[in-house]
Amino acid sequence: MAHFVLQINDWYRLNARSLPWRETKNPYFIWLSEVILQQTRVDQGLNYYLKFIHAFPTVENLALADEEHVLKLWQGLGYYSRARNLHKTAKEVVERFNGEFPASYIDLLSLKGIGPYTAAAIASFAFDLQHAVVDGNVYRVLSRYYGIDTPIDSTEGKKEFQSLASTLIPADQPALFNQSIMEFGALFCTPANPNCEQCPLLDSCQSGSNQLYKQRPIKAKKTTVRDRYFHYFHIEFDQQIAIHKRESKDVWQHLYEFPMIETTTAELLNTDLASLSIDSARLNTQYTSKHILSHQRIHAIFYTLNETVLADFQGLNTVSLSTLHDLPIHRLMHRYVEKYLS
Repeated sequence: MAHFVLQINDWYRLNARSLPWRETKNPYFIWLSEVILQQTRVDQGLNYYLKFIHAFPTVENLALADEEHVLKLWQGLGYYSRARNLHKTAKEVVERFNGEFPASYIDLLSLKGIGPYTAAAIASFAFDLQHAVVDGNVYRVLSRYYGIDTPIDSTEGKKEFQSLASTLIPADQPALFNQSIMEFGALFCTPANPNCEQCPLLDSCQSGSNQLYKQRPIKAKKTTVRDRYFHYFHIEFDQQIAIHKRESKDVWQHLYEFPMIETTTAELLNTDLASLSIDSARLNTQYTSKHILSHQRIHAIFYTLNETVLADFQGLNTVSLSTLHDLPIHRLMHRYVEKYLS
């Protein structure tokens, strides 16, 4: 085990990327980076991190911000529940800990929106505490090197990998080891094409020489993806445009979009249109797009209407075209707005 730790740390010292959150012990900045980088590439997340620390240099600034401002800055990053939870956690840090992130793993874990991984990351990177982080990169490296076939999405697997990582992490340099193994997985022991030929651990790895890396790590459950069909209506007149805020606990909660009807198939019937008093003969298909989320494929069709007057559509909320560009909107809407309303 000592060999593994030394080799990983040596590799990191020579190959680590220079990233701003690695140059600080500020737990607020470290927490921001960890939330932003969940399910996000570093090259994409970096600009968002810089935007957030510029707009909200302290956790108090973030706590006092309007949610729509937070969502607007997050726009394009996806998984918007992360942004909403980010805002809620900031408020909790201010209310419970007077704006200071707690220097205890247990207290960090007690914050809403902070799970075992994020709590361990803050504890080790900000406070040099001996808590092992286990993310997708760590699962992959450990399962391949140690030849572990326990599914990583099982209760048994999560306990086994957490226990192993906790055994490996040294007391004297916990942050270094955590950064090293995550970086090794991100840059070297990658999902599809790991660089086994030049791997410093190849002689002792239980997956590289026999190409078992292709099967590891193992997942027991297959992701079920469902298809959804969203029909959007671009209703505009006299510099005003109809808009709707998504309030239900569904994708893109609290983001804005055009009035929309969801159907079970791609076909849009007159009976579907009754709620908006729209006749299908008035519709022009303007734009179609597909958006893939982790468990959903969203097929979007955008329509414009002939001879549209907003007065015909009672009960719809409207904003000016200039205001629309200031509202937080999801990626599907953003593509349409960039193409037709910029």
